[in-house]
Formats: sequence, structure tokens, C-alpha cells
Amino acid sequence: MRARYWLPAGLWICIIFLASTDPFSATNTAPWLETVLRTIAGHALAPEEFQRVHFIVRKCAHLTEYGILGALLFRAIRGDRLQWNIRWSAMAVLIAAMVSSIDEWHQTFVPSRTGTVKDVILDTAGATLAQILIRIAQVLFFKT
Repeated sequence: MRARYWLPAGLWICIIFLASTDPFSATNTAPWLETVLRTIAGHALAPEEFQRVHFIVRKCAHLTEYGILGALLFRAIRGDRLQWNIRWSAMAVLIAAMVSSIDEWHQTFVPSRTGTVKDVILDTAGATLAQILIRIAQVLFFKT
């Protein structure tokens, strides 16, 4: 187990946990997202439309952050080896699901946050998607 492979995954987990604190709750991210959208669109969105966009952005963030974690975990598990192995992918997804479960449980203790099983499923889907993309890249570019 080499630190140079595990350190990025560990740092990314710290960033995920940091994003689960009050400053990154939906209540606190809404104003800056509204500013960004107003700048892009040239006008404010209707409240219902903004809520829908805000929800989509937050859920895409789940997919992305756990997709990145899944890729970093695969890299850490694989180490110096260049091939692909389904067990390494499965282990990366399993660890990401455990991190997500702990993260969502933690959010139940943060007054401005909620922890949900749906987000664990979404996070696990992000990590799984990363494994699929890694496998496709292996097949296409490395013919393994």
C-alpha cells in the first residue's frame, strides 16, 4: 500500500466531508448559485425554476464528487499495476459507498443538512460510473 496512491483519495474524502458541513448546505449555496445563474441568464429565474436548477446542480455534484472518488480509489487499489481488474473496481465502489454512508450519517447531525439513502445510492452510482468509464478507457486505449 503506497501512500502516493492513497493520499489523493484520502484528501478527496476530506474535501467531501468538508462539503458536508453547514457552509455548503443548500441554504448557503443558493445565493451564490442564484448570482451565477443571474449573470449567465441576464435575469433572475422564477423561484420554482431556480429550485429545480439548484436541486439538479447539487445532485450532479454528488455524482461528480463520488465519480472522482471512485477513480481515485481504483487508482489507489491498482497501485503500480497497469491492467484492469473487476475486483479492484468493485472494491473502489464498495469503499466509496461506505464513505458516502458515513458522510450521509454525519449530515444527520448538522442542523442545516439532511442525510438520505437516496444520496448514498446516487453517490454509489457516481463511483460505479467512474469504474465503467475506466474500463471503457482500458479497452479502447490499452486493448486489455
